[in-house]
Amino acid sequence: MKRVFTLTDRAWLGSCLQYKWQKTLGNYIAVAGPDSSVKIFDRHGQRKNELNLPGRCVGMDWDKDGDILAVISDKSSSIHLWDANVNKISQIDSGMRDQMSFILWSKAGPLLAVGTNKGNLLIYNQQTSRKIPVLGKHTKRITCGCWSSQNLLALGSEDCSVTISNQEGDTIRQTSVRSDPADIQFSVMKTDERSSPGESTVSVAVGKKTLFLFNLNDPDNPIELAFQQRYGHIISYRWYGDGYILIGFSQGYFVVISTHIREIGQELFQAHNHKDSLTSVAISPALNKAASCGDNSIKIHDLSELKEMDAIVNLDDETKGLDQLSWTDDGQLLAVSTQRGTLHVFLTRLPILGHSCGTRLAYLTSLLEVTVSNRVEGEAPVAVAVEVEPNFIAVGPYHVAVGMNNRAWFYALGDSGVERLKDIEYLGTIASMCLNSDYAAALFEGKVQLHMMEGEDQQEQRQTRLFPDGDRTEHIISHALTNDFLFYGTDSGVIVCILVEDWQVLNQYRHPVGIKKVFPDPNGTRLAFIDDKSEGFLLSPVAVNESHVEIPSFSPTITGVLWETWPSDKGVFVAFDDDKVYTYAMHKHTIYGPRVVFVGSTKLPFSHKPLLLYNGELTCQTQSGKTSSVALSTHTFSHTHTSPSAHTHTPEELSQELTQALMLKRFPDAWELCKVLGGPAGWAEMGRSCLIHMEVDLAVRVFRMSGNVGMVMSLQGIKGIEDRSLLAGHLAMFLNDYNLAQDLYLESTCPNAALRKRGVGWFGRDISMRRDLQHWDSALMLAKRLAEDQIPFISKEYAVQLEFIGDYVNALSLYEKGITHNNKEHDEACQGGVARMSIRMGDIRRGAAQAISHPSRGLKKDCGVILENMKQFSEAAQLYEKGQYYDKAASVYIRCKNWSKVGELLPQVSSPKIHLQYAKAKEVDGKFKEAAQAYESARDWDNVIRVLLEHLNNPEDAVRIVRETQSIDGAKMVARFFLRLSDYGSAIQFLVLSHCNDEAFQLAQQHGQMDVYADIISSEASQEDYQSIALYFQGENKHLQAGKFFHKCGQYSRALKHFLKCPNNDDNLAIEMAIETVGQANDESLTNQLIDYLMGESDGMPKDAKYLFRVYMSLLQFREAACTAVIIAREEQAAGNYRNAHDVLFSMHTELRTQKIRIPAEMNTNLMILHSYILVKIHVKRGDHLKGARMLIRVSNNISKFPSHIVPILTSAVIECHRAGLRNSSFSFAAMLMRPEYRHKIDPKYRKKIEAMVRRPDTSEIEEVSTPCPYCGFLLPQCDLICPGCKNNLPYCIATGHHMLKEDWSVCPHCEFPALYSQLILLLEMESVCPMCSETLSVNQVEKMDDCSRYLQPDQLDH
Repeated sequence: MKRVFTLTDRAWLGSCLQYKWQKTLGNYIAVAGPDSSVKIFDRHGQRKNELNLPGRCVGMDWDKDGDILAVISDKSSSIHLWDANVNKISQIDSGMRDQMSFILWSKAGPLLAVGTNKGNLLIYNQQTSRKIPVLGKHTKRITCGCWSSQNLLALGSEDCSVTISNQEGDTIRQTSVRSDPADIQFSVMKTDERSSPGESTVSVAVGKKTLFLFNLNDPDNPIELAFQQRYGHIISYRWYGDGYILIGFSQGYFVVISTHIREIGQELFQAHNHKDSLTSVAISPALNKAASCGDNSIKIHDLSELKEMDAIVNLDDETKGLDQLSWTDDGQLLAVSTQRGTLHVFLTRLPILGHSCGTRLAYLTSLLEVTVSNRVEGEAPVAVAVEVEPNFIAVGPYHVAVGMNNRAWFYALGDSGVERLKDIEYLGTIASMCLNSDYAAALFEGKVQLHMMEGEDQQEQRQTRLFPDGDRTEHIISHALTNDFLFYGTDSGVIVCILVEDWQVLNQYRHPVGIKKVFPDPNGTRLAFIDDKSEGFLLSPVAVNESHVEIPSFSPTITGVLWETWPSDKGVFVAFDDDKVYTYAMHKHTIYGPRVVFVGSTKLPFSHKPLLLYNGELTCQTQSGKTSSVALSTHTFSHTHTSPSAHTHTPEELSQELTQALMLKRFPDAWELCKVLGGPAGWAEMGRSCLIHMEVDLAVRVFRMSGNVGMVMSLQGIKGIEDRSLLAGHLAMFLNDYNLAQDLYLESTCPNAALRKRGVGWFGRDISMRRDLQHWDSALMLAKRLAEDQIPFISKEYAVQLEFIGDYVNALSLYEKGITHNNKEHDEACQGGVARMSIRMGDIRRGAAQAISHPSRGLKKDCGVILENMKQFSEAAQLYEKGQYYDKAASVYIRCKNWSKVGELLPQVSSPKIHLQYAKAKEVDGKFKEAAQAYESARDWDNVIRVLLEHLNNPEDAVRIVRETQSIDGAKMVARFFLRLSDYGSAIQFLVLSHCNDEAFQLAQQHGQMDVYADIISSEASQEDYQSIALYFQGENKHLQAGKFFHKCGQYSRALKHFLKCPNNDDNLAIEMAIETVGQANDESLTNQLIDYLMGESDGMPKDAKYLFRVYMSLLQFREAACTAVIIAREEQAAGNYRNAHDVLFSMHTELRTQKIRIPAEMNTNLMILHSYILVKIHVKRGDHLKGARMLIRVSNNISKFPSHIVPILTSAVIECHRAGLRNSSFSFAAMLMRPEYRHKIDPKYRKKIEAMVRRPDTSEIEEVSTPCPYCGFLLPQCDLICPGCKNNLPYCIATGHHMLKEDWSVCPHCEFPALYSQLILLLEMESVCPMCSETLSVNQVEKMDDCSRYLQPDQLDH
């Protein structure tokens, strides 16, 4: 709060003051001290007058209008009156003989009540000068009183009573109180229902301790409220709001209570506002504020939020304390008196006076100060001291004007400061004023005076002019001035635009009702106005014959309009009332034409007056004489995309901001928001807005960002159109507003272009559009007007639509109209429609004939379906047949029992269902062969089998079909057929095939066919089936079969038991099965049982060792198997079966190598010797006697291993060595043969020759070739297999028997035994098998190996 002035006087020092503000206006304050005078000051602290009294002032009061001040003194019976209007003092003789103590004017009339020390009363009517003395109203001094709004007078007296009197002085009510009454007030208690209108409650502070409430409508039930003692005594109280009372207490407490009957006794608010004492409280209804004073401070609360402290004023120089508070009625000034005799006046609310011109503001900052500022352009504020408290302010680019009543003062705003120009008196009280750079326009008494603010006197005629001029009798209500135009609106609804340059009327617009206010934009190209119905409109006043546009969502409480001054936002304006600001945007160029859109609203803070709108920021003037900025909620988007906190906005908030930006046509901001949103929905919304505003280039960019390729291509196709109606029509169509598109197309300059087909040209879409939208009636109507050649095509498309919805009559008519006789494809479609509609309308003959003659297969099918649904089967089948829909035709022929036609069509029919129907019909007719063929075509195999067995007695084909199709039901039928023929084996076979295993088992059991059953079921039986068969064979003592099926069902112990019971005449199959059983069972006890059997421990008859070998192999006991294999091979060797022995050892060798088990040395040696024996025959056969001799030498050196053929082998060795030139070896073996045990066994034909060799020995010997050891490289004879150097057993070649060479290494791909590559190749030229494994082998399969290291592992052999 700002202190306006302080009043002091030497006569007042050290004492408390009485003072009263002028009611209503608050222009004067009357102050009385301890001296005999009352001084009157104006609101600026200037003394206006002084009343000298005979004695000290006892009381004073202003009348209800503030015109008359009445004063009484303690030494006079006269009442002193001061008239504020004429500044005149007068006196009235009261006629009272005792001292006056109380004076009060009525709230509602010119009545003045005066009380005396003896309780008498005088009521004076100032208007009629009538005096009504009332003697004895009270018995003691009247101390307080109050008038009600119904002119009832309540008085309190020292006689402890309260009286209620009417304006004639008659007592209506009287009540007694406990102590002296003080501070009587009239008000209305808060109740649920108003029992009577008016102020019906009297409140009185009794003894400064309690509050007494007396209801005039319920006088018998008064309410007396007491308060806490710590509050102190009641200093003052005030009613406010809906029955609330604010009470100030001496100890500094500030309490609010309610008088509602349910809330009485409860404190709604309490605050200890002042530490030591409180001296006064005051309330301003105009400000809705309360004030309290105490100690040396004033504290102000807002009554709507008492907890919040609105302001605190500290008066540190007032050491004695403060006294009384009082507000003016308008709440602008607050006076506080002090106990040392001073009076301070504070400015609590300024009149909100302000004006703007462009971005320049002028507003009242003090009662006699106006501030001019231009914050947008960075100008420093300028304070202008004015001579009067103004009623209006006007500002222009270079001037400011203030004024009151009919006078105005003009000031020039220059770089050097403010200069007062002049003051002008007008012919009437000024209602409003506007300025531009040169002129001022003042509105008074329905006229506008336009004059220059600066100029030479000789141009007086040019300097001023009065509007309306001449004979025009219009009464101007509102006016506005821009740089170029003067606008005014009249009570008859006329808005006039005057060109200031030549003062001529440029244009005028007539509105149906009167104009309240006009608001042009800064350039004067657009004008918003409010009419007498409180509706808002927008027009372009400088455009001829342009109609107005109604402003949507225009609140009737709106009082003003401000245009956006930011250059980029032309067309944006706000309308405001006391509570809200409504944002609008004028869009001149849209597909809908000029229009105004409502963007949104923003709440306006309390008591803020908008002065300027710039880039979404509203500058408002407040009651405190300052300006405040309010950001419009419709412009939050302008900072979102640049703000670091943009990512914290929710998608819903961003979407709302995008909508606002688009409504304000702020496309750059919208573009950034779409980028922040990131989704396709934002781009789509922006694209739609671009289409509405006909921004084609921008729309192309937007839809390209959203990926809408089709829309981009469509927009690029219309970019060159200059006709705005045609362009808007295309855009409206893109927006799916087809009615608008049609209107725009027809308004365009080339409506014929709008009729082109898509294949001919792109432009114009009226008929094409209607066709695409299926608006057929509109399309036909437009075609009749603009393009008759399109009627057949539209008729055909319309007919298709009508046919779809079932309107066949009109569809037939349109199909017939659609035939052109010059467009084959189109005419065929129409003829097809005629055929379909004719059939549907009942003209079957015509429709069928047209369908048959029509080239389309599809039409024949469609008509066939229609006829079939109409139960016209014969015609339908005929059309199906003509259309080559043979399945459908046969089906319909079947429905009409035309079997002959079905038979004709059957070869072309693929549907099994139709074949089945035909087969059933033929079976009924007894034509079983044809029925069987039809069933077979229908793939109904069960019925085929049934007919073959029951009617054609052809089991061969039936059995064939069952075997091919695996039909279960067919197998059952065949089984029953064979059962009737007592062919139980076949019956069992087909019962198993039909999964009737139980029946097949019983049949086999009954007829001794279990062997057959067992053979059939062996691959598909379950464990239970196998067990049943095994038990059957067990009962029949067929041990082999019983063991076999116990083995299959997993009962290995029982299976082995039966296998071992089998006699030895079963080709040893039982032993083989027993070995397999033990291998699968993996049971040690069963294994031991079988081994005991094979060793002969159970029956004393050892079995062949090969079985024991197989047992070990099945048990994967390879070491034991290897030992057994050696034994078997030895037995085979002893028996002379060298190939068998070789194969046993080879297979065992291979198995051990596969299992990665070390090969026993004995096995490897025996295999090598046996293989050397086999190689002898190969070498001799090839004629390589040297190699054969070398192998025979190796075999003969181990001759003990060949006991059955010692002599033949030695004989062969003698002969081959002799042939090969190894005479010494031949001699040594011949000498061996001469031993007595061998000599007689020599073949006679060789005996003499051998004897001669012994008698004449030749010891010559060809030296054996030496080759390197593959391990260490030591040279040794090529047939030696033990290296003297490294002591390793050397791998031998399976083709020659020599030891292997690293540089000539290869292996058999089957057995992987090594061979010298060069020798194996030579061998395979004559032989085709591997000499070791006897597998087929060719030269191409053998590869020479560069790296043989993996075969040279010495630990492979078990030494």
